[in-house]
Amino acid sequence: SMKNVVLLEHYYSPDELSRRIGEWVDYYNNHRYHESLNNVTPADVYWGRQQDLLAERQKVKHLTLLQRRKNYICQQAQSA
Repeated sequence: SMKNVVLLEHYYSPDELSRRIGEWVDYYNNHRYHESLNNVTPADVYWGRQQDLLAERQKVKHLTLLQRRKNYICQQAQSA
């Protein structure tokens, strides 16, 4: 959390502290996935990319399951 950034590190100037807080806010909003937002970033939700990302994930999941099923069937055929 932001408390860890502020409390666990030493800052020797207000500019340094301000820069570090800005970096943390950027990370939190643009790079960190939020479980409460279906594992997308707040920026993705804000800019309307959430549905596209979730659809792409579903597509990848579906293709992965098909590939696993195919691999399983091939493995069973070779074992028999």
